[in-house]
Amino acid sequence: MLSRTANNLYWLARYMERLENLARLLEVSERLSLLPDQTGEENANWQLALIVSGAPPAPIPADAPDRHAQLLHYLVADPANPSSLLASLDQARRNGRAVRISLTTEMWESLNTTYLGFESRWKASRRDHNLRPFLDWIRERSAHFYGALEGTMVRDEAYCFARIGTFLERADNTARLLDVKYHVLLPGKEGVGSWIDYFQWTHVLRAVSALGSYHYFYRENPRPWKIAELLILREEMPRSLLFCVHQVQLLLDRLAAELDGARACHRAAGKLFSRLRYSSAGEIIQDGLHEWLLDFLADNNDLAARITRDYLL
Repeated sequence: MLSRTANNLYWLARYMERLENLARLLEVSERLSLLPDQTGEENANWQLALIVSGAPPAPIPADAPDRHAQLLHYLVADPANPSSLLASLDQARRNGRAVRISLTTEMWESLNTTYLGFESRWKASRRDHNLRPFLDWIRERSAHFYGALEGTMVRDEAYCFARIGTFLERADNTARLLDVKYHVLLPGKEGVGSWIDYFQWTHVLRAVSALGSYHYFYRENPRPWKIAELLILREEMPRSLLFCVHQVQLLLDRLAAELDGARACHRAAGKLFSRLRYSSAGEIIQDGLHEWLLDFLADNNDLAARITRDYLL
C-alpha cells in the first residue's frame, strides 16, 4: 500500500472519531450549562468542549449579547475553527475522496450522506433552538460509518491504518476529557465531593457512554478515583486508555506480520501498553492524575508521530 493512501485512511478515521467525540462533548456541555453556575462566568461550562477539542480561543467578545449562540456556532460550523464539527467532517470527506477506491460503497455513501445533510440539520437545530436532535444525528451517522467499516471492509493494511487512527484519536480524547474535569472544572465554593461535583462526573461518564458500565462494575455513586480506573485501566471499556492502546498494539502487530517486520513504532506501542497494563488507579491518583495524564498525552502523541514516520510519510 502506498504511504499516501495509508495516511489518508488514517486521517479519515481520526477525523470521524473527532467528529463523534466533539458531538458527545457538546451534549455534555449543554447538560452542564443547565446546572446552577458555580464560577460566576456565563458559559463557563462550555470550556469543556473548547479545551478538550483543542480549538483555538473563540474570537467572541465576553460581553456579546448573543455570546452563547456565537460560541455554539464556533464549535459546530465555523470554518475559522479547525476543530469544529464541520471542519472535522470536511477533512474526513476530503481524505475519503482521495482514497475512494480503498473504501467500500457503504463507507463512502455513509460519509457522503452525512456531509450533504450537515447544513440542513444544523439550520433546523438553530431554527428550533434545540441542539440535542442535531447532536444525536451526528452520533448516529458516526455509528453508521463505523458499522459500515466493521461490516464491509476487508481486514488488510487499509483496515489496520483506519483503526489505528480511530484508537489513537479516542485515547487522546478520553485522556483530555478526564484531565479537563479533574484539573479545570473542579467545583469552587462547594468543593470536591459536592453535588455539583457529582453531576459533573456523571456527565463525564455520559460523554463516553460509560455511566451504565460504571454502575455495573462499582454499584455506587461516581467516585473520581474509580472513574479514573474505569476510563484508564479497564480493558473491558472500549473507550479506556488501556483498551485503545492495546488495540493499536494488536493492529501494529498485524502490520508487522503482513509487511516487513516490526519498526520503532511497534516498540513504542508495546512500551506504552506495558505502562498502562501494570499501573494501578491508586498509584496514578497518588502521583497526581493531572501529571500522569499529561505524560500519557505526550506518549500517545509520540506514538502517533512514530507511526507517521514509519508508515505514513
